[in-house]
Amino acid sequence: MRDIILDTDIGVDDAFALAYAARTQRLLGITTVFGNVTVDQAVKNARLFCQKMAIDAPIYRGCSRPLALAPTAPAAQVHGADGLGGVFANPFSGEAENAVEFIIRSVNARPGEITLVAIGPLTNIASALNQAPEIVSKVKELVIMGGAFGTDGHAGNVTPFSEFNIWKDPHAADQVLSSALPIVLVPLDVTHQVLVGGEAIRALQQPVLEAISRSYLDYSLQKERFDGMALHDTLTISWLVNPDWFHCVEAPIRVVTDGIASGQTQRQLTQLASRHNAFADCTPQRICLGVDAEAVKRHFLQALSQQNQEEQR
Repeated sequence: MRDIILDTDIGVDDAFALAYAARTQRLLGITTVFGNVTVDQAVKNARLFCQKMAIDAPIYRGCSRPLALAPTAPAAQVHGADGLGGVFANPFSGEAENAVEFIIRSVNARPGEITLVAIGPLTNIASALNQAPEIVSKVKELVIMGGAFGTDGHAGNVTPFSEFNIWKDPHAADQVLSSALPIVLVPLDVTHQVLVGGEAIRALQQPVLEAISRSYLDYSLQKERFDGMALHDTLTISWLVNPDWFHCVEAPIRVVTDGIASGQTQRQLTQLASRHNAFADCTPQRICLGVDAEAVKRHFLQALSQQNQEEQR
C-alpha cells in the first residue's frame, strides 16, 4: 500500500481505477485534468463519484488545455456527455484549489514518499516539473496509463499510432517521459489484454459502477462486438498492488509531437550509434509489455465486489 496522488480526467474507466485505488492504496488527493471531459466536469465528476462511493479524498482542479496545441473535444462518444454515462444528476461545482500547486507542495513536503499515478493527459505533471523542477528527485514513482508500442498489434486507439491520453497533449507527454522521473508506463499493449465482461461488472453488486458503465459497454458492443470493457486506467493500480504481474522492458521514451504520428510513443530499440539520437540524455524508463491478465482481473474483481467489502466489515 502506497501514498498516492491520482491525476485523472475522470471518465468511466478512470472511475473504476479510483474505486480500486481507494480500496488498495492510501489516497492523498485527486488532481483533475482535461481529457475525457473538460477540467470543470472532471472536478464535478470526482466530487460526485467520491460522494456516491464513500471515498474520502480532497479534490483539486488542474490544467484546462494542452501545453502547446489547441484543445480537442472531450470523449463524449465513449464516456457519455458528462463522462460518467449521464446517469446521475451532478449538483457539484467545478471550482477547486490548484492541482499543480498541490502536487508540488505534497512532493516537496514528503520527498521519496509519494507516488504519482497519472491516468489522463500529462499536462498537470509537466506543469509541475516546469514550475518546480526540484521535484524530479523527490517523487517516489510516477505510474502512467498511456501510449502504445504495437505489441501483438496493440497500437493507437485514437489514431493508428496514438493512445488517447498521450495524443491529447503530446508535448506534455514528451517532456514527462523524457525526464529523469522514475516512471512506469502502462500502455495499451497490456491494458487491451485485461478485458472484463459486462456480466462480471454486474456481478460486483456495485450499483454506481454498473450504472456509469452502461453507455461504455453499449459503445464497446457496438464498435467492438464485445459486451465488456478493457480496464485500461485500473492497471496502474494493479502495478502498485503487485508489479510481478507485469513484464517490463527498460528503454528511453520519446513522443512524436506533430505530423500524422502525433502522440505516438517511441522507445529506443538499438544501441547502435546514430548521427541524430533523439533519445540522448533521456532516462531509461520501465515499459509494461506483458501482463498476467487473469491475476490482474481476479484481484480487481475481488477488491471491488460488494460481497467482499461486506465480509471485511
